[in-house]
Amino acid sequence: MKLPDQRWYIASPNPEKVQHLAEETGLSPLLAQVILNRGIDNPNLAQIYINPDLESLPDPVNEFPDLLASIELLTEAIETGDKIAICGDYDADGMTSTALLLRAFNYLEGEAYYEIPSRMKDGYGINNRIVEKFAENGVGLILTVDNGIAAYEPIERAIELGLTVIITDHHDLPEKLPPADAILNPKLLSITSPYRGLAGVGVAYILAVTLAQEFNKKEEIIPSLLELFTLGTIADLAPLVGVNRRWLKKGLKQLPNSQLTGIQALMQVAGVSEEQKQLKPDDIGFKLGPRINAVGRIGDPQTAIELLTTDDPGIALERAMQCEQINTKRKSLCEEIEKEAIHLIQTKPIDYKKDRVLVVINHNWHHGVIGIVASRLVERYGVPVFIGTYEEDDIHKIRGSARGIEEFNIFDSLVYCDDLLGKYGGHKAAGGFSLDSKKLTDFQKRLSQFAHQLLEPHHLKPLVKIDGEANFKVLDHELYKHIDSLQPWGIENAFPVFWTPNVKVLEQRTVGKNHLKLVFVQDNGQEMKGIAWRFGSYFPLPKRLDIAYKLTENNWNGNVNIELDIVGIRIPSSANIKPQNTFTYQGKDYICHYFPQQKELRIRNNQGKVLCIRKGESKGLLGINRQEAKQVDVTKKPYYDIIKSAMKTLNLSK
Repeated sequence: MKLPDQRWYIASPNPEKVQHLAEETGLSPLLAQVILNRGIDNPNLAQIYINPDLESLPDPVNEFPDLLASIELLTEAIETGDKIAICGDYDADGMTSTALLLRAFNYLEGEAYYEIPSRMKDGYGINNRIVEKFAENGVGLILTVDNGIAAYEPIERAIELGLTVIITDHHDLPEKLPPADAILNPKLLSITSPYRGLAGVGVAYILAVTLAQEFNKKEEIIPSLLELFTLGTIADLAPLVGVNRRWLKKGLKQLPNSQLTGIQALMQVAGVSEEQKQLKPDDIGFKLGPRINAVGRIGDPQTAIELLTTDDPGIALERAMQCEQINTKRKSLCEEIEKEAIHLIQTKPIDYKKDRVLVVINHNWHHGVIGIVASRLVERYGVPVFIGTYEEDDIHKIRGSARGIEEFNIFDSLVYCDDLLGKYGGHKAAGGFSLDSKKLTDFQKRLSQFAHQLLEPHHLKPLVKIDGEANFKVLDHELYKHIDSLQPWGIENAFPVFWTPNVKVLEQRTVGKNHLKLVFVQDNGQEMKGIAWRFGSYFPLPKRLDIAYKLTENNWNGNVNIELDIVGIRIPSSANIKPQNTFTYQGKDYICHYFPQQKELRIRNNQGKVLCIRKGESKGLLGINRQEAKQVDVTKKPYYDIIKSAMKTLNLSK
């Protein structure tokens, strides 16, 4: 019987805290549990989470040390007629940032134009060629968006040529900052700052709004800029916390009645209904964002910039249709490369479980889409993925993309390989790199070495994070409405996932390319319909399952039903014969082992957390891995009782 090889992490917040939060906020205990799982652990924070406008935000001028200097430099450039050149990036964040600032400067009557590096010829970020081109064209001020923080040499060259440079970026900081006249980057702020999670478009938004305020034109311009902020922030997978959450809540309500001709056209071709009261992050993440991103990946970024800056309905529709066609081609390329990568992994074969990281390189893959394929391989195999292809004009050079898992930091892994790489960059979850093909074997070994320091074998499975257990009886329209009212859900504020144990599979059939349509029933007779995307290869499912799912609303022929979007399935624990080293404490299952050489007892719960205790010691370690484990006093409850139960199970004497 083939089932997904997943690891489940089931959150278990303090029941008293759940009850208290439910009483204080009026939310159901299930939703109070979700909010606690997001780190919101008191009623005041919960009220701000429910209604972000209640929070008093600090003035960005007091948060960003160089914001005031940036405003002064831009004001002078606009008033003296100096040319302002925007250097953007070819992803959705970079292109929405560029369009946002072009609109702002046009509105404030500044002379601005832009350049976006070619993904194929230039690679990421500003470079010497672009700087020298700006200088030749009489530019007085360069403004980078969504790039520049790691471009020391090009910025130094710009300063040598007498240009003023403002960097706006959100990527991780290098050891040595470029010699720019001003730098705006949320990574320079306190970790507690509400602006800390801004994407590149968020930094551009703050700069544009503050500049408009200087010209007393703030109110007129904010709505259109807010729409571009919303589009870029979600498409870039920025964390939906802090000001992102607050501003996105407004932006998502505004988008169905967009003031921007290009966004209206994009929604039309993408099939996003204008009748919605508000858009959801998924509308952008799966419909609008990919169409813009596709242009930067395999097309000409100018298409997207024109789409987002034009006020002509005819041009807007034409550019939106071009985005649609390019996105269709992008989908086809992704499917083709994913199939080839899987074939390579299976036939070579690549022992990613032994290496604890998956490195897959091949000829003739498109640089622009391998990052998307990397994400799909992470979903499939549950390991960090580094995927690359050889340069078209130089088979001795490899360019690649990387995507990580929760316990693994992509940027740190690339830094660990610094001496083997050419250009590289990124953050915890994703990155890009280049290297000489002669160094590929050393690169693979070094990554494996890094991975072994962080990852245990049980980490190498796709992770399903679950907020709590739910009975089918509570899965109704009211619960869905409450979940929907807490939008936006997304990165660092994931859409709630619930689970229900030991349900019966009443009906199952395959639909589409590789999906399952299902009907489940609990022993109390309560039924729920569900869909399991890309689970077709597991058909037929066994009669009894534990299921993990998100709630979804299905509109069909005027009927609105609440259904389950299945994200995880496993055999119920009651269906298994428990091994001899398994015991139950207060209704929860534990697995225990004793290692005589180390004189160490290890006890693991069903969330993957391990309690390690050495004989004769009063302190133990508790955590997913040793690097992140915290020290606990094992002489206190509940640890003492759990250890006693484990020792009894293993027939160990004190």
